[in-house]
Amino acid sequence: MLVKGPRNFSYGYNAIASRDDRKQNSLMDFGILRLRAGESFQENLHLERAYLLIRGEALFQWEGRSTEVKRENCFDFSPWVLHVPGDCEITVAARADTEIAVQRTENEKSFSSKLYTPAECASENRGSGTMREASTRIVRTVFDYSNAPYSNLVLGEVIDFPGKWSSYPPHHHPQPEIYYYRFLPENGYGFAELDENVIKTHHNDTVFIVNGETHPQTTAPGYAMWYLWVIRNLDGNPYIKPVFVPEHLWVTDKDADIWPKDN
Repeated sequence: MLVKGPRNFSYGYNAIASRDDRKQNSLMDFGILRLRAGESFQENLHLERAYLLIRGEALFQWEGRSTEVKRENCFDFSPWVLHVPGDCEITVAARADTEIAVQRTENEKSFSSKLYTPAECASENRGSGTMREASTRIVRTVFDYSNAPYSNLVLGEVIDFPGKWSSYPPHHHPQPEIYYYRFLPENGYGFAELDENVIKTHHNDTVFIVNGETHPQTTAPGYAMWYLWVIRNLDGNPYIKPVFVPEHLWVTDKDADIWPKDN
């Protein structure tokens, strides 16, 4: 399912997904918070929440703590992410025009809030050395079951190089997932596979993967693609790793015999 995005989001909170929407069926709230310099945003909800800085400069305040955060862009710099449990009040005070991805979901567990720094969300090259680099990409995993088993969310980013693939070989999982996209330049585009269906994606679009579909991605030559991915763990069935489609796993062998042989 595709939700088309605007060229630019309005100032304030722009809701894209609702955890109660039966059509989306993501079990998550998701939206983009945009603030002008000098504006602030505050909320205290009985929900687990994660605030990922896409770009801009702001002061994060929570539980008597505060940290200045800054990110020039989401392609070249790793994110700051504030992750809090239910009933934790947060304030975001913008120092410049700022955009933040907001994720929320139900979670009755009590856990310590954490501010993930860019160093903790370091870039990892995946796909290198296989498929003649056709699927080489940058992955930044913020938190998952390995470092936040108490969370009902899994959160990260992927950067696709122009003309290359990611989330490949094709894989699937039962837990619902949201992909949110940005392109460089912004008039770029890519394609998202949902099983046998293919969706054309543009800047600020959102795709819902909620029926266990396979979901590789690719971007058009000349355009870099960044997408945020957030997964909702299911009760008693958290996301640990994907299930790869067996017939395509052979391509991950560094010695795979790929045509043409002289390249």
